Amino acid sequence: MLLEVKDLKVSYGNIEALHGISFTIDKGEIVTLIGANGAGKTSTLLSLARLPRPEAPLVSGGDILYEGASILKTEPHVLIQKKMMVLVPEGRHIFGNLTVQENLQIADFPHRKDVNRVLITGEIQEQVYGLFPRLYERRKQRGELLSGGEQQMLAVGRALMTGSDFIMLDEPSMGLAPKLMYEMFRALKQLNFVKHITIFVVEQNAKVALDFASRGYVLKTGELIAAGTSEELAANPDVKKAYLGG
Repeated sequence: MLLEVKDLKVSYGNIEALHGISFTIDKGEIVTLIGANGAGKTSTLLSLARLPRPEAPLVSGGDILYEGASILKTEPHVLIQKKMMVLVPEGRHIFGNLTVQENLQIADFPHRKDVNRVLITGEIQEQVYGLFPRLYERRKQRGELLSGGEQQMLAVGRALMTGSDFIMLDEPSMGLAPKLMYEMFRALKQLNFVKHITIFVVEQNAKVALDFASRGYVLKTGELIAAGTSEELAANPDVKKAYLGG
């Protein structure tokens, strides 16, 4: 087991966003968390990434275990330095004034003291360009000049540059044209198959998420209401009615 979330409760001030959720993710899996706006999906990811307040809610109960050890007191940069997990946030948050190449290189900053990283960084960068040829074609362009889909690919590529074995994605399909959306998910599927990188994706587009992941969880107003394989969730009448259009 790679990640175990146990009875996690988080809050923003007096408002509790997660009411004690529990789930697990094994190494090499693709798992999705689906739900409507306001369900607590982003709060879950921000808590896992250990981002500080006010960016993330306060963990008021429960625990988050990574390979059996609690990470509640682990700072986010340490998760990156130890290549444990990395978050691709909603809205991409790339550096618009930097080129594609510079955006990728800056992701290696937490490992700057590792003298063995130079060769590794070059290899990972080649892998990123192999997954997303569009980024290689636009490597000298500033991030702000990329399309929405290309910016999302860059955000994913930047996460890969950290060398983390566990990638979390928050609404990666948001605002993307269908062609670019499926191109990105195809690349992620390939990454999982070839490199065995674990992927946890939060999506409002339940159909896309269940097509992509092998299993998933359904979150509603801070509580998990269903879990199972993607096929089981897609066949669940309540899930179909609420999230798949009947």
